[in-house]
Amino acid sequence: MSGDRDELPNDIRGYHARTKHAPSRYALGPAFLDWTSQPSPYRRFAGARLVELPLGDGPAAAFPGPAGDAVALDAASLGLFLELAFGLSAWKSAEGATWALRNNPSSGNLHPTEAYVLMNAMEAVSALAGLHHYAPLEHALEERAAYDVENLLPAGGFLLALTSIPWRESWKYGERAFRYCQLDAGHAIGAAAQAGAGLGWRVSALTHPGDAEIASLLGLDRTDAWRRREEEEPDLLLWVQTQSGERPHIDIAPLIEAPRQFFGAANRLSEDHDGWPLVDRAVRLCRKSRTAPTAFLAETAAGAAQGVDAQIGAVVRRRRSAQRMDGAAVFPKETFAALLAALRPGAAPLLSALPSPPRLALVFLIHRVEGVEPGVYLLERDSTNAPALRLALSPDFDWMSGAFGETPFYRLRPGPQEREATRTACLQPIAGKGCFSVAMIADFERTLNEEGGFAYRRLHWEAGLIGQALYLWATAAGLAGTGIGCFFDDEVHALLGFAPGETRFQDLYHFTVGAPVEDPRILTLPAYPDERRRRP
Repeated sequence: MSGDRDELPNDIRGYHARTKHAPSRYALGPAFLDWTSQPSPYRRFAGARLVELPLGDGPAAAFPGPAGDAVALDAASLGLFLELAFGLSAWKSAEGATWALRNNPSSGNLHPTEAYVLMNAMEAVSALAGLHHYAPLEHALEERAAYDVENLLPAGGFLLALTSIPWRESWKYGERAFRYCQLDAGHAIGAAAQAGAGLGWRVSALTHPGDAEIASLLGLDRTDAWRRREEEEPDLLLWVQTQSGERPHIDIAPLIEAPRQFFGAANRLSEDHDGWPLVDRAVRLCRKSRTAPTAFLAETAAGAAQGVDAQIGAVVRRRRSAQRMDGAAVFPKETFAALLAALRPGAAPLLSALPSPPRLALVFLIHRVEGVEPGVYLLERDSTNAPALRLALSPDFDWMSGAFGETPFYRLRPGPQEREATRTACLQPIAGKGCFSVAMIADFERTLNEEGGFAYRRLHWEAGLIGQALYLWATAAGLAGTGIGCFFDDEVHALLGFAPGETRFQDLYHFTVGAPVEDPRILTLPAYPDERRRRP
């Protein structure tokens, strides 16, 4: 890549390098926020039939699940699944401003992710098989397309599709926005997997469809799907299995070719836009073609959540992104051990949803975890890259193990880490005031060489999925978490001892867990009117 910042990179490595933050230079973003052009976080399709979904309580299954018996698929259970995955969790109000929070977290609460359901006919929803867009504000489905038959998919499940609208993120974050869209997609995968677990359902990503196929399936290639400069991009498809048995093979070609009628036209999200050509370039550099299906990882049961007594519904709806930490709370050791197990590849119900080979190692800066000495620690998650990672890390690290049995969790260096956590997270105190913070280190060059530009997206999905697990476990433990997208990439690399200019391993995402300090000026209101939830 040329050193000229006006010249766009020719591959995704150049995008990643250009969008790094450093103490002396942040990635390019807006000079100021134009609040008059802030994108609406709600996609709607004018003219599409709107089907209000039931709002229920629960599920009562113990966290992290899954529930012992699968709940039958109907309008009520579908409504509960979509609420837990993508619905509103609360309204906040302060100083005359009111805003909504959702069960799936998002960078800056901007929510680039949209969710669609493709399913067979369902009583109280549609007499025909169809494609439906989920509208979280209304907790309703918009009928985007109807087929001329009742059943198109195998019995016992439905397809969930995720898409991204990059403009929502680039409005605030500029060139780094593409990273955040992909992290949000990973969080959304985890949110869907946890929602499914509460109902005894299993959520699994389909790895073989290409972007063009998904766009055709969802109608994203139609002129009524989005407005100029508000492009909606395909992310991925997931199969939601609502009955026991083997995952069926899903061939989406017949679903694209089958006769159907589309309805509605997308709303405009902003009246004005600033173009971010680098984000547009990143989208093109990471296109996915159709590939062979990826074999699923060996699934490991989550087991009991040690030190946690909470129901899935309560954990999901209570999850928040902390804005401040108290700098005093201690994370319980037995819960931390269960958390480490939940972050291993194939761990159900979250990590098992994404079948791609694990390519992220987790660096923990431990501040206050019961029975664990403060210091820098590493959780190995990919045995195939462990030798190369050890060779790349500082030779001064001591690699002490055994704190959690056979879990490959190693102390690299003892000592207080609050200052380093804060410094490397763009000087944000919240990273040093929690119980611990996490840096997610990708086997970057290897994965791009093996899988092409699309790997950049799926590496960030893996990071977001891990972040969602951290969010939920922190909440279940009575604490809170926060995803940190602003960090000094190469300062983290230096902390770990990577050689200057080393690119094989790259930092993709940070996270912190601790006890939140609430702002008494902010009022919390219910997500939906009580009469909606009481309505039979």
